[in-house]
Amino acid sequence: MEEQFILRVPPSVSERIERLLNDSSASSSSEDASLDLSFTEDGRSGTFQIGNEKFSASLLDLPTVVESYKTYDDNVLIKTADIGQIIMVREEGDPATEGIECKHGLTPPMRDARKRRFRREPDLNPELVQRVEKDLLSIMSGGTVENHIHVTGGERVKANPAPAPKPDAIPVEAAVNNGEAERSDSDDSLEPEEN
Repeated sequence: MEEQFILRVPPSVSERIERLLNDSSASSSSEDASLDLSFTEDGRSGTFQIGNEKFSASLLDLPTVVESYKTYDDNVLIKTADIGQIIMVREEGDPATEGIECKHGLTPPMRDARKRRFRREPDLNPELVQRVEKDLLSIMSGGTVENHIHVTGGERVKANPAPAPKPDAIPVEAAVNNGEAERSDSDDSLEPEEN
C-alpha cells in the first residue's frame, strides 16, 4: 500500500498548485515551479513553500480513518490506503489549531465529529487502575483477590468485611398473627358476615 495524507491549502494556493500540475510544458514561471514541505523536529509543525512564498503547516490526526481509492477504467475501484492524517496549510493571519487532532472531519456531516459522534472517554482514577491490574495479576498467578482498600485522607486502610448479622430467633407465636392462623382473602368470603 501507499502512504498518503490529505493536504488542505488556502484557495489562493490551491489555484497555484492546480496550475502547476495541469501545465504540461516546462514554460511555467520559475517562482511557481517548486513545491516544498518540511517539518520541524517535533514532526507536527513545519512550513509549506510554493515558489518563494512560505506558509505555516501543521500535521493533524483526523477524527476517523478515510479510505482512498483509484481506478484505471472508471468502473473498478481499488483501495490504495487508509488515511488518518491531514496537513493543514495556513495563511499568515490564520490562527494555529490547538492539539494534535483535527476537530472536524473532511465533510460537513463530520463537523465536530469527536464531540457529536463518539463516546466520551471515561475519567479513570489511576490508583483504581493499579489496584485492578494488581488483582488481575494475582488471579492469573493462582492467588486470590485482596479485600477492598479504602483511601481515607491519604492513608490506605484495609476494610475487614463485617460478618453478616444473624437473624434473631423469632417465637413461633409471633410468626402466626397473634396466635391466629393465617388466612387469605378467599377465606373471608366463606365466613358468614356478623351483624
